[in-house]
Amino acid sequence: MLTRRNYSVKEMLGWTRRYIFIFVILSLIPVLLYSGLKWYWLHLPWLPIGLVGTALAFIISFKNNASYGRLWEARKIWGGIVNASRSFAIMVNDFITNERAKNNYSEDELFKIRKQLIMRHVAWMTSLRHALRTPKPWELSNVNKSDREYMKGIKISERDFELSEELEGYVTVADKQYILSKKNKQTACINLQSKQLRNLKESGHIWEFSFLEMEQMMVELFTLQGKAERIKNFPYPRQFATLNRFFIWIFVFLLPYGMMHEFDKIGQEVVELVLSWRPYPTGGFHHIIELIGRNFVWFTIPFSVIISWIFHTMERIGEVSENPFEGIANDVPITTMARGIEIDIRQMIGDDDSEIPQPISDQNGIQM
Repeated sequence: MLTRRNYSVKEMLGWTRRYIFIFVILSLIPVLLYSGLKWYWLHLPWLPIGLVGTALAFIISFKNNASYGRLWEARKIWGGIVNASRSFAIMVNDFITNERAKNNYSEDELFKIRKQLIMRHVAWMTSLRHALRTPKPWELSNVNKSDREYMKGIKISERDFELSEELEGYVTVADKQYILSKKNKQTACINLQSKQLRNLKESGHIWEFSFLEMEQMMVELFTLQGKAERIKNFPYPRQFATLNRFFIWIFVFLLPYGMMHEFDKIGQEVVELVLSWRPYPTGGFHHIIELIGRNFVWFTIPFSVIISWIFHTMERIGEVSENPFEGIANDVPITTMARGIEIDIRQMIGDDDSEIPQPISDQNGIQM
């Protein structure tokens, strides 16, 4: 993902604090006008605002379900890549032999062929990672100040390194030039794999039926790649995303205008109750209660901020979940997963442990 440990309340409030300041201002201004300047006409009936809030809750729920569906599908796709990669490594390990070969290779030569295929598979994952991390116009984490601040100091390798740098050592110079010359680099990697498998079949180092199995694995990798590219290149429908954002801010703006008159009525009832105690001995406590009642309208501010924060934060959670390869804290951790796959498949073919890279450590609890 960039997958994240459990969020604390402090982290969640820190992530949304810019919006909390806005909510405070939006609720403070009407209360000042209503209570300070005695603009008692400045209020709206609560019923239509409540209806808007109810409709908005359904809209946000629909968006969050759809966003979570995209996130979960992306995670399943990369789970499929994990399984397919291990299956491919088994085939490479056991299908490439001298059993039907026209010219026998030594064990070292066979190992070099196996390693070349495995390393090119890692190059395929690397190319796919870079394609999935490429920013799209509808992805907002790069322009949203809260997201940028939250991810400050977190290194994303696809942003810090060029693809040409990360391919170094995984493919030959000729293969690297071929891959980088194509628009879809990950497709070029699988194309090179298929060509080499065909050559090995023709030389007899892969049995024909084994070749068909390995080609089917190439088709499976293409399928998984296409599914990931579909999620990346087709966003959550923008008409829904844009309207959701507008509806949220309309509701946040109108909310205090409906709440302050309701709180004022509660305060008046409190004052009337206190005044009904006048025939009986009264003390400082009664004066305090009466003072609170006369200023009860100011409770509009904290309650308005809390309700606005809940609705807006739910909408933001859906927004940051709808693009699972964007490169923020809740995305699928494709960099970490790709490194884990590389370690597994290179160990499966018996590669030198000293040459296999170490797992990627998390950064402040975030996996890349």
